[in-house]
Amino acid sequence: MNAVLPRSDHRPQADMVDSYFQCLQMLERLHRLMLDLIKDDFERVGRADLTPVQALLLYNLGAAEVSAGELRSRGMYQGSNVSYNLKKLVGMGYVHHERSDQDRRSVRVRLSDTGQAVRDQIGQLFARHADDLVASGILDDPPLEEVNRQWRRIERYWNEQIRYIY
Repeated sequence: MNAVLPRSDHRPQADMVDSYFQCLQMLERLHRLMLDLIKDDFERVGRADLTPVQALLLYNLGAAEVSAGELRSRGMYQGSNVSYNLKKLVGMGYVHHERSDQDRRSVRVRLSDTGQAVRDQIGQLFARHADDLVASGILDDPPLEEVNRQWRRIERYWNEQIRYIY
């Protein structure tokens, strides 16, 4: 027969595990909702050529000129199909690419004017949402800076866990 710990000894740990799992589920839902918001914004203006994931890649690329590997390592793009999406974005004229002078195997990418226009559209969408959230007071409790600090701590922990695996 398994021994049952008294509630005071057992529950706080279980509550924290439950809260952590709920947080992970919320993070996943928020990411999916963000992609849906981008898709809806594109539909509103009649843009059907880009996926929300591709648009987010353009937004995160910004003014940088980087390689596909750097996109992943900098956390600018989450996913295993960076090369596929970059190839599509180059083909559609949203991204310029050229071989690196230092390493001919590496391709450097940057936004074209068309890609910058998409980035601006996404930036305006995010700014509208931020303005609405500030006006509603949703970002006040807890302050968003504290939430971001907590996410950065979790990010560091996860990165350390990945490093220790190898």
